[in-house]
Amino acid sequence: ESRAANASNKEINIQWYIPSLAKPSNDTETKVLLLYAYNTKPVKISNIKIFSSISMFSGHLWIPLARVISLQKKLSNLKQQVEMLMQSSKSLSSASEPTSFLEESETVKKIPSIKTKINVAKVHLDEKTEEMAKRCLSEVKALLSVVPALSLPLTEIPFDITLQSIASLEDMFDPANGCIITEESLFNWIISLFH
Repeated sequence: ESRAANASNKEINIQWYIPSLAKPSNDTETKVLLLYAYNTKPVKISNIKIFSSISMFSGHLWIPLARVISLQKKLSNLKQQVEMLMQSSKSLSSASEPTSFLEESETVKKIPSIKTKINVAKVHLDEKTEEMAKRCLSEVKALLSVVPALSLPLTEIPFDITLQSIASLEDMFDPANGCIITEESLFNWIISLFH
């Protein structure tokens, strides 16, 4: 019962394992193990001994640690770039809007919902940021694809770029932590790479 799990929506759960002695002996470079599990329909597990589902999948990939760290830095830079784009578009739009005075209590109530909407709003990328995103996502594709040799660089971005989606990818490639991804277009793209 204490190990039961439930997922009310589609989600991918990512965890990293950094082995000390368990790395494959034929490799000289340090590799880490990416463990993933995802469900394509809502799942509720009440008894792990008798549970079986056709909507749950799991797997693992050995990935060079240096490439994971390098990609995580690039994704962090991309997230900063997206934040700057959002700031500049926000300041442009607020400059053109008439100012309205809100009572303090109204402001406090509205802030969380505004922040949530900002995180999931699609970001319009400039040319430089779009190229940066394509390079990062091509690298994600190369690392997660079952046959990396067939993984060609992306010519277009395969999901809606939001601050939340880039933050989720940055968390996904942080080997010190795990993450859960629920955004639909990002979820669909990542599971397509696992097949």
